[in-house]
Amino acid sequence: MTQDGDEFPIRTNGQDWLLSWHPPPAAPIGRPHGSAGICITGRGEVVLISADNIHWDLPAGRPEGDETWEQTLYREMREEACATVVDVRLLGFSRGHCITGPQAGLVLIRSFWWAQVTLDPWNPQFEIAHRRLVRPCEVLSHLPPVYLPIFRRALTEARL
Repeated sequence: MTQDGDEFPIRTNGQDWLLSWHPPPAAPIGRPHGSAGICITGRGEVVLISADNIHWDLPAGRPEGDETWEQTLYREMREEACATVVDVRLLGFSRGHCITGPQAGLVLIRSFWWAQVTLDPWNPQFEIAHRRLVRPCEVLSHLPPVYLPIFRRALTEARL
């Protein structure tokens, strides 16, 4: 599991990045790149989303306008997971620094949240077409492997 501030390399979309985890409350310096939610239902299941029913991820998205981290989370959970957030706790931030490729020098920050949610009727309206509920012990097996150190840390902070 990644430790606070320790960078680890990944390659994605033809670019090399250094990723790191940063604890709350203050976000590291960089461009806000949105919020991700570890959404827990009343039955203790974790909500995952997918555009293609093959590749699964946590619901997440980028800010619109001058939204705060938390406002972005609430909106994205409604839009992507058809879920209403009823309680939240900031878990921390991931920081991605592009070191090679077209975006070299770019630093992106994403907030991660534990979110208690109620599920609304499934009525996808954007790019997300599928929602799945999994037990906490199954979450990592469904998420993109390249980001597992960050996901492991977020799940640990969420006490899952």
